[in-house]
Amino acid sequence: MTVATVLVSTAATADAAWDHPVATWNMNEWSGARTMMDSSGNGHDGRIGSEVRTGTYVNGATGYRFDRLEPDTPPTHPGHLVTVSDSSDLDPGTRDYTVTIRLRTTHKFGNIIQKGQATVSGGNFKLQIPNGIVECLYRGSSKSLLVRTPRRLNDGNWHTVSCTRTGSGVSLTVDGSTVARRSGWTGRISNSWPVTIGGKTSCDQVDVGCDYYAGDLDYVEIEAD
Repeated sequence: MTVATVLVSTAATADAAWDHPVATWNMNEWSGARTMMDSSGNGHDGRIGSEVRTGTYVNGATGYRFDRLEPDTPPTHPGHLVTVSDSSDLDPGTRDYTVTIRLRTTHKFGNIIQKGQATVSGGNFKLQIPNGIVECLYRGSSKSLLVRTPRRLNDGNWHTVSCTRTGSGVSLTVDGSTVARRSGWTGRISNSWPVTIGGKTSCDQVDVGCDYYAGDLDYVEIEAD
């Protein structure tokens, strides 16, 4: 993670009155690494799939590269994912909760990070990038709230995106500026699924698409109050 990344990430979370990392994945491991290290001290290391290209340097940052795969076309590619084992610590629960990512892509499809899927018990959250627009969804026991960027971010530049769920709603920031808000309370979000980066786990590319992300990721952090 670059110095610029730290500055932007700090600005992106300035709306929150708390700063308690649950997991910090700097994604600066060497080429060929198969463990994504959690530098928060909470031990949420991840398993890097064999198709994820680590140690990729582009536009001033070192991160992970996820190559493009044809949507909804078998076979599945579990090696395209980074997977972090389930932990209640990683669930939003009823806490204020923020997911921050730094991404760079020229593509326009895929799930970037998620915990749970659309129909699972306990709710879910995810960030995705349909048509180059980053969307963030929190689905809880009371309702679902989705916010999206007003412009496409698949311009080949690095962008830092933070999505925060609080008791009053969900907000989205891009490169330090708040770009979207929705009011409401999602309710509790707590499931038994792993965190996945780069797409879905339980999918077959026929009835359930795996929604594989294509692009680069430099940094992912989860914070909670």
